[in-house]
Amino acid sequence: MTDRRFNYGWVDSGLEVPGQSSWQEMKISKRGETRIIDFISEMLQEGRCYQVRLGTVTTPIAVDTVMTDAKAELCYDALAGLTIIPIDLGLAARGIATATTFGAALKGVAEVSSAGTDFPPLPLLSGGDGASGSARAAGQGGVTVKAELATDTVRIFEYEEVSTQTPVDGEGELKQLSAAAQTAKLHYIGKGPACIYLQLAATTAAPLTHSHLNVMELASTSIG
Repeated sequence: MTDRRFNYGWVDSGLEVPGQSSWQEMKISKRGETRIIDFISEMLQEGRCYQVRLGTVTTPIAVDTVMTDAKAELCYDALAGLTIIPIDLGLAARGIATATTFGAALKGVAEVSSAGTDFPPLPLLSGGDGASGSARAAGQGGVTVKAELATDTVRIFEYEEVSTQTPVDGEGELKQLSAAAQTAKLHYIGKGPACIYLQLAATTAAPLTHSHLNVMELASTSIG
C-alpha cells in the first residue's frame, strides 16, 4: 500500500486572485523539490503587469530639446486604491548631433499627470485584462506632470552623457544609455494617487528614441 501525503499552503497574499483565502496544493518539481517562482514572474502570470511605450515599429519619437520641469515623454498613473511598481525600463536613442548632452530621468510623485496623449496600457500577459491604471505618451515633453519639488519627487533612474559624434556616426555612444536602462534597479512603489514618469531631453538637437516602461499593478491594500 502506498502512503500518499499532500502539502498545502494557505493563500492569503491580499491580492484579488482566484484561490485567494483558501488552501491550495503546493507545486513540486519532477524530483520532488518545492517549486518556487520569483515574485515578478508570478505577477506576470496573474496578468498584473502592463506597458506604456513611446514610438511605433518604424518611427521613433523626438525627445525634448531641454529637460523641462513638469514635462515628460511618458507616464503611468494610479488613482487612490491602486499601487504601481516599475519593473523594467527600455531606452534606445539615435540621430544624435555633435556635442549634444543627452539626459534621461525616471521619477515618481504622489500626484497623477494632468495632460498629454492617452495611451491604453498594454497587458504583458497576452490576452490579459485591461489595466486599472492609466498612461500617457507624447514626444518632446508632451506629457504634463506635477512640478518637481525636492520634498516630494523621487528620482528612480537617471542618465546623462555628452556625445561628441556626428549624426552620420550612428548611435554608438548612446548604446550605453540602453545598457544603463536595462540594468537599472527601479526601486519605487507608487501608492495611489501616484505617477511614474520619464523625461528625455538633449541640447542642440532632438534625438529620436524608442522607449518603454513596464509597470506592475497591485491593490493598495496589499502593500505595507
